Amino acid sequence: MAPGILAGRTVVELGSMIAAPFAAHILSQLGATVIKIEAPGGDTTRGLVRGGPSGTYIAYSRGKESLCLDLRNDEGQAILDRLLAGADIVLHNMSPGAARRLGLTYERAAAANPAVVYCHIKGYGEGPLADEPASNPIAEAATGVMYSNRIDGRPSRLGPSYHDQFAGSYAVIAILGALLAGNDEPGRRNLELGLYETGLHVAARDLVGVQLKSQLLGRPETEPSPEFSIPGYGAYETADGRWIYLVMLTDDHWARFVRAAGLTEDPELATLRQRRRRREEVEATVRAAVAALSYDALAARLSAAGAGYTEVLSADRVLSAPQATTPPKFTDFAFAGYDFAAPDLPLPAAAGEAEPGLPPPLLGEHTRAILSRLGYGEAEAARLVASGAARVADPGAELWARPMKAAQ
Repeated sequence: MAPGILAGRTVVELGSMIAAPFAAHILSQLGATVIKIEAPGGDTTRGLVRGGPSGTYIAYSRGKESLCLDLRNDEGQAILDRLLAGADIVLHNMSPGAARRLGLTYERAAAANPAVVYCHIKGYGEGPLADEPASNPIAEAATGVMYSNRIDGRPSRLGPSYHDQFAGSYAVIAILGALLAGNDEPGRRNLELGLYETGLHVAARDLVGVQLKSQLLGRPETEPSPEFSIPGYGAYETADGRWIYLVMLTDDHWARFVRAAGLTEDPELATLRQRRRRREEVEATVRAAVAALSYDALAARLSAAGAGYTEVLSADRVLSAPQATTPPKFTDFAFAGYDFAAPDLPLPAAAGEAEPGLPPPLLGEHTRAILSRLGYGEAEAARLVASGAARVADPGAELWARPMKAAQ
């Protein structure tokens, strides 16, 4: 297999939490070398689980190099300048104020390397809130997602930080576009992307949908999710206590389910409009039909009928499913004495060959090696570490405050 499409490219990431680290993770999976610059305290996600790295850090920083710098220090800034000179891509999600204080601008990166692609994932794009910070739940709240997602009547975040990950994915699209544009279009190499604007685009279907209903019905009407608008669409419990998710988008889907479940076809329920009028009856019928069969028995019938379904799996069971393991859709690696499996980018032709099993780096694990590549001699590198301008990893340090493995 050929190398990844970004093999030979160097990415300098100054990211924390999710959006920029996720974008850099995708670039790494596509073959780029990612140098993750971290402050002495490290990425926030290094300390979220019992004082140690969280799943976010482990999953999205594997295979990166960690260079720990104090950018409040002039010598730390000088190291950054050397690094920028050899960078193909600079990516960060600092707040606008923090970026200005540290001098992390497109102009500085372009002065070091005129061909650089610079991408800043911000809270907001151009507008009255351009300098305000924002996070994933703020994007959910401001773009209509949270209003419809309620727990006990209270608007609540979705849980997974999908808006951060969408923003990271959009950033990768923009970066690849800038690389395709080449050096003839420098304006395309200065990229700014707002988390809020990402959320608006992701919500386009729902925002347009409420406009449609407002004009058809004379009032704004939103529906929390397809389960609430289409009877029989959702999760139901089988006889053996497992949960199956049924897809019931069309009349054909309904007819296939009826045949698979052994129900009598009712011409008065043949259309979605009819089923909506008798919503409670349809829901009761589906619940009873599912509850009468074991998961395996119902799944076999649904497969034979060509009906859409899947089991609702807990996170600890997902990667043992046959579709996940055949062939493996994840990489196994060891980190800090524990074993992990992290899903890979589902684009093997673009990702190409990658060194297998690379774990996420310890904080400052690659500081000395990177300083050497930047032209610093051993004595100079040692002086920079001693002065605090750069930090190196302590391979013997415990990452988590308490043992993570259960006592035997």
